[in-house]
Amino acid sequence: MSPLYPEIEPYDHGLLDTGDGNVIYWEACGNPAGSPALVLHGGPGSGCSTAARRQFDPDAYRIILFDQRNCGRSLPSAADPETDLSLNTTWHLVADIERLRNHLGIETWLLLGNSWGSTLALAYAETHPERVAAIVIAGVTTTRRSEIDWLYRGMAPLFPEEWQRFREAIPSGQAQGEDMVAAYHRLLNDPDQHTRLKAARDWHDWEAASILLADPEGRPRRWADPDYLLARARIITHYFVNGAWLEDGVLLKNAALLTGIPGILLQGRFDIEAPLVTAWELARAWPQSELKILPRAAHSMFSPDMSAAIVAATDRFREFCRK
Repeated sequence: MSPLYPEIEPYDHGLLDTGDGNVIYWEACGNPAGSPALVLHGGPGSGCSTAARRQFDPDAYRIILFDQRNCGRSLPSAADPETDLSLNTTWHLVADIERLRNHLGIETWLLLGNSWGSTLALAYAETHPERVAAIVIAGVTTTRRSEIDWLYRGMAPLFPEEWQRFREAIPSGQAQGEDMVAAYHRLLNDPDQHTRLKAARDWHDWEAASILLADPEGRPRRWADPDYLLARARIITHYFVNGAWLEDGVLLKNAALLTGIPGILLQGRFDIEAPLVTAWELARAWPQSELKILPRAAHSMFSPDMSAAIVAATDRFREFCRK
């Protein structure tokens, strides 16, 4: 039996104009009078998932999801090479969250984030702690340079065949040493459509090496859509080549700003993409957080063990987060 709540549809949705040429898709599910909760999807650039609606008790929560800039149903799409990503940074997303909170008339809300979504949750909560009732994050990341380097160089010995293909997909003379992110960033912004699409597929082939260990269902179904691959890979490389516009290690350094906010950190023991050390360091720096290590889980937010842990965490916060 699935640990998730039954499937639900939004009772409201809309497009929020950010005022700078971007339009953000958002939706609300569950109980309009329930405790507000915001889902922050991963990637960056993955877009929100319908399964994330099911990680909350729909009778207790007002569940808000949104597609971050230039992905999913937000416009313009990063799949279009003409879309300028200069206004898509961590701090633009933090401002979008505040704009959405004000638009929906929410005072405080619970944050749920996974992978990149955990980085964004921490950045928002450290900037606006008075607006955060509680935090649940899984597959904990802070997007430090060491974490980016691990994803696109450090994991190479674990997947030598896939790493060789990942490197050899870069045309001769275009790679800058071991900096795969910079090399793929160039390819994903190449004027030639075939070059961009091949780079997007090669990028996701490398990601699939570790994802297939985390999720027995295999590659996400959305990966069959070439526009989805293009948008996601272009946004990821845009963020990672710029260090997510974060001073290195700043989210851990500023964890004292989370004082008074309760949090649950969920980390799979076999999470290769986001090794346990980051969650452990965050738990030490944030006294009100509780670290739960899942002995059989990896990085997938929707594996049975991780899904059950997320639902248990949101269930714990049901009454606490009421206005």
